[in-house]
Amino acid sequence: MSGFLFVVPPLVGHINPTVGVAAELAARGHRVAWAGLPELVEPLVGEPATLFPCDSPALDDPALLPSSLRGPAAMKGLWERFLEPLALEMAPGVCAAMREFQPDVVIADQQAVAGALVAERLGVPWATSATTPAGLAPMLPKVEAWLTGVIHGLRQRIGDPDSTADPRRSDRLVLTFSIEALAGPAGSFGDQVRFVGPSIAPRPSVCDFPWEWLDPGRATVLITIGTAHAEAGVRFLAECADAARARSGRLQAVVVDRSGTLRDSGDDLLVRPFVPQLALLERCAAVVCHAGHNTVCEALWHGLPLVVAPIRHDQPTIAAQVVEAGAGLRVRFGRATADRLGTALDSVLREPDYRAAAERVGRSFRAAGGAAATAAHLEDLAAHPATGRLR
Repeated sequence: MSGFLFVVPPLVGHINPTVGVAAELAARGHRVAWAGLPELVEPLVGEPATLFPCDSPALDDPALLPSSLRGPAAMKGLWERFLEPLALEMAPGVCAAMREFQPDVVIADQQAVAGALVAERLGVPWATSATTPAGLAPMLPKVEAWLTGVIHGLRQRIGDPDSTADPRRSDRLVLTFSIEALAGPAGSFGDQVRFVGPSIAPRPSVCDFPWEWLDPGRATVLITIGTAHAEAGVRFLAECADAARARSGRLQAVVVDRSGTLRDSGDDLLVRPFVPQLALLERCAAVVCHAGHNTVCEALWHGLPLVVAPIRHDQPTIAAQVVEAGAGLRVRFGRATADRLGTALDSVLREPDYRAAAERVGRSFRAAGGAAATAAHLEDLAAHPATGRLR
């Protein structure tokens, strides 16, 4: 029996893939624990769970991830305002977790680099959890050089000052929750990269949902922009709602709106701050989203075509993968209107090729192995450690 510690950032889409992997490892008789923000991790992983608390920057700070930033500026802002402070705040909790739990392997999310940095300092083998393959792509040289300096500074404070490893990318094992058919040949990313497909597993329900509202005689469309873009998405969600209302005779929409600005409208539009997404997708015909990797993978797993409107970071890359696979259409987030959204939605619902492509990707996801394949790779790493126990 081995011990596996998942170090996760306070981001739902980065925690969800670990849930199925942890369940698989536990079913195989291993010890499993998490290090992260308790109020976000606990509802997602369920009970019983071993969780070691870590601090985080204030997630409700509007200056944390300003929606006006795009491209390299957005990446620089992400690290300066969120990921670098997050690493420093998480490090004490991660260190305490490792000393108490004594893991054989640490699984550090790409955006929770404290996990990798503390692991290398304490001599614990670690793997990278890459929830999106976009995180493996090379950056512009100037951005990469700047980020190398940021990571060097973090290593001096919370890692092994003599190491040169990249905490975003383990040199032993990188677990990528996608497939080569979407992201490209695994070999182009490095010999340690394993494409395992999405880890889709039942999750604890965190909210009530009026299932009786769904009309089996009409197509149900899920509209969501994830958990990190509530304020930026107010206008976009309003346009989506108008597009849905204009088609109320043949479809109904469930809109995830965490800003609280939209209102229900009879039997054609249901607005909720949270939904049981996996269970709901089983009853949907299509998804409109921001091209967040977690939502895209869960939609394609269920064979659902998409309308994607990427906002920033890795989302344009994920949106391009959806379009190239033939599983959906892309609209511009900042210029999306009810007419444009409605036209795209009509296409993915009416033209069978989109659904067929989504189902084809879904079959490839299942063939990749998901949680079971991931657990097997982690067991192999635990059985062949490159370093000793904690020092």
